Amino acid sequence: MATAGKLGPILVDSKGRTLYLFQADTSTTSTCNDACAAAWPPLTTTGAPVAGTGADAGLLGTTKRADGSTEVVYKGHPLYYYVGDAKPGDTNGQELNQFGAEWYVLNAAGDKVEG
Repeated sequence: MATAGKLGPILVDSKGRTLYLFQADTSTTSTCNDACAAAWPPLTTTGAPVAGTGADAGLLGTTKRADGSTEVVYKGHPLYYYVGDAKPGDTNGQELNQFGAEWYVLNAAGDKVEG
């Protein structure tokens, strides 16, 4: 977790990079592939995901992507980065409407953060 200005504490990876959920994902199965995944790269893993400080380990899980890789999910939401975030703490993808739906950062409870 990291604090991101008015958004408050948000979910980040181990390097402090912001993670997002995609409103078009209505289950643990990702709907962001090809050009979408190029703009919004999925957070993938080769092992079991580990919760950092402030994150709830019980909300972490994984799902198989269409390409066979394993994507990390949090409270059932597949997680993504945004290519427009240049450094840890950037939230340039917040509330963007791309590839058919909006993108949001998540709080510790795994809920989207608006604002």
